[in-house]
Amino acid sequence: MKDRRSARVGTVSGLALLAGGTAVAAVAGGSHSIFATILLGLLALGMSHSLLVEIRRQARRRTPGGWGRADTANAVLLGCWAEVALVFTILEAGPVPVRMVGGLLAAAYAGSCVYFVTERRRALTVRVTTELEVEALDDRVPARPSL
Repeated sequence: MKDRRSARVGTVSGLALLAGGTAVAAVAGGSHSIFATILLGLLALGMSHSLLVEIRRQARRRTPGGWGRADTANAVLLGCWAEVALVFTILEAGPVPVRMVGGLLAAAYAGSCVYFVTERRRALTVRVTTELEVEALDDRVPARPSL
């Protein structure tokens, strides 16, 4: 089935922030029960999976112009979230679990940024290669049989 998704910036960035905020809430909640902590942790894992699926969809979508403004925005925002998480991890004098989650989030955001850029470039390269192969086949195969 053809993927009809257009370029979106808010979806990737919003999922990244929701997953990170839920992960921090799971460990920094104060007087959470163990059930609430586990539930928030599972919710953060579920949102992380949704983030990876959305990154994959955005990276592999077909666009006529190649790398676009939305691709740059997605990559820059994921990089910014990684930097913000790292700065808060270093400067925040909070509890150790919160700092550990902040470091994990910084690494996850940076990894997501690298994954998005790699997958997008790979998808664009494959598309260009396939279009060139189709054009080469069109040149070799005659439009109608010659008499």
